[in-house]
Amino acid sequence: EGVMEELGGGAEEKRMKMKVMVAIDDSDGSLYALKWVLENLFNVMTSMEDATSSENEGMVFLVHVEPTFQNYVHAIGPAGAAFYPASVVVDSVKKAQQEKSVAILSKALQMCKDKLVKAESVILNRDPREMICQAAEQMQVDLLIMGSRGLGTIKRAFLGSVSDYCAHHAKAPILIVKPQEEQHKSHS
Repeated sequence: EGVMEELGGGAEEKRMKMKVMVAIDDSDGSLYALKWVLENLFNVMTSMEDATSSENEGMVFLVHVEPTFQNYVHAIGPAGAAFYPASVVVDSVKKAQQEKSVAILSKALQMCKDKLVKAESVILNRDPREMICQAAEQMQVDLLIMGSRGLGTIKRAFLGSVSDYCAHHAKAPILIVKPQEEQHKSHS
């Protein structure tokens, strides 16, 4: 009987310590994926005591990758007269991007807080496909969760899909959460 209790306790503890990474972008799909994770993977945390009793319990890493903004802004106007230096334009676009990123992650962090799940967020730059795979490896997560962006066939052919890329290249197990409407479409 004692052995059974020990095994049961161990399984519960392992589940509580799961380290999950959720890729967050500005699509509804990524927030839906996070909602799914909180409701289905972290529902063991039923009270505030559970969420604060141990420093090693389950945790969500929220990773947002900002697109790289290339400096393509050149002199404006006749004979190369620049009314706005390119760097000023670049800085303002970067600032707008950062504000957007912070807003998205704040919303995601609040969702975790509401479910009493510990969460940390990080903003990265460059190619989202590579950065998400790298981050999952460096953080040694148990599971990588991504939303599925409903790209049309033509867009998918040209752009590829971040979740498709990560499914093939990520070292961690990966779960792609499809939005509800996509699930229904596939059955009809």
